[in-house]
Amino acid sequence: MNPKPTSPTNPTRPRPTRPLRIGPRAAAALILVTLIGIAAFGWPLLADAQSGLAHSQDAPWLFAALLPLLVGVVVATIADQGMDARAVAMLGVLAAVGAALRPLGAGTAGLEPMFFLMVLSGRVLGPGFGFVLGAVTMFASALLTGGVGPWMPFQMLAMGWFSLGAGLLPGPQLRGRAELALLTAYGFLGSFAYGTIMNLQGWVLLQGLGQGVSFRPGDPLPENLARFFAYCLATSLGWDLGRAALTVVLTLTLGGTLLRALRRATRKAAFDAPVSFDSGAASDGDHPPERAHPATHGDIGPAQR
Repeated sequence: MNPKPTSPTNPTRPRPTRPLRIGPRAAAALILVTLIGIAAFGWPLLADAQSGLAHSQDAPWLFAALLPLLVGVVVATIADQGMDARAVAMLGVLAAVGAALRPLGAGTAGLEPMFFLMVLSGRVLGPGFGFVLGAVTMFASALLTGGVGPWMPFQMLAMGWFSLGAGLLPGPQLRGRAELALLTAYGFLGSFAYGTIMNLQGWVLLQGLGQGVSFRPGDPLPENLARFFAYCLATSLGWDLGRAALTVVLTLTLGGTLLRALRRATRKAAFDAPVSFDSGAASDGDHPPERAHPATHGDIGPAQR
């Protein structure tokens, strides 16, 4: 009586590998840049009437010069703590694809197909990789489209936040329709959030538009908030709606396929696999060299070639 082959019960599911881990220093640097970024975007609302910052036209340009340095610090810190050659290669490929997608609809009703790629990449590859990918993609697309200006560092930071948020979404074990529904909802809301945040950067530079929508330095916070939301409704609602709608459509139609492709590429790359060397195994003669397997019925032997 032959014993029945045993099979492992309750096999454990492998943890999803991510090419980039956020260590303590990287997390601290990212928090620092986030806090300074909040001040950079929201200084018109945070500064009071007596502050020189509220009446200074140089503040946006100062922040624009400071933000690339801070974003560079975060990118370098994260890369120093875990980005190897394989992760850099994947970063380059995804950033190139995202930069190429942006010009396809950037001039038509706010249609920007790169946003759905940032959502899916951040979800699969994690918040650290997502932040770096968002910032690098926006930088590359600005060079590609000639969109380099004082707004570029703000776009890089906002897109980094957008992709980072996708990596922080709950339910890492979700798959199928539930995961697509989660990513669709995030892409829809995140597209509006991105447009609203970017409006803060341009709102202070476009003064004199009208009594109901112009920024007034030093005015009470509720009044400036009311003008800001009126400015958003009047200038960018249509663009944000187009961006959100396209992100939803692309996520629902292509999201499942792209998620599987990204996860397959991550598993094959084995970013988390440690690299070890067997010292002396080939020189001490203890282990004989591997022998070639004989050709089977499905293989081609030397005589058949």
